[in-house]
Amino acid sequence: MTLREMKPGQSGKVISIGESGPLKRRIMDMGITPGVEVKVVKMAPLGDPVEIRIRGYELSLRREEAARIEVG
Repeated sequence: MTLREMKPGQSGKVISIGESGPLKRRIMDMGITPGVEVKVVKMAPLGDPVEIRIRGYELSLRREEAARIEVG
């Protein structure tokens, strides 16, 4: 399951980031690394952006970014 497919209130651990290059580095610089716990806080009415709670802070991601993050 990807982060994009999760519903508000669901949580899971990041398994992998299915991207390489600058976008993967940017996602990892935001604190999203394999093994970290994430929780979907809310989604905008049209699904973009997705707000998550990670490492004690809240972060908003675009749907395209969330679709590249595998969660289990």
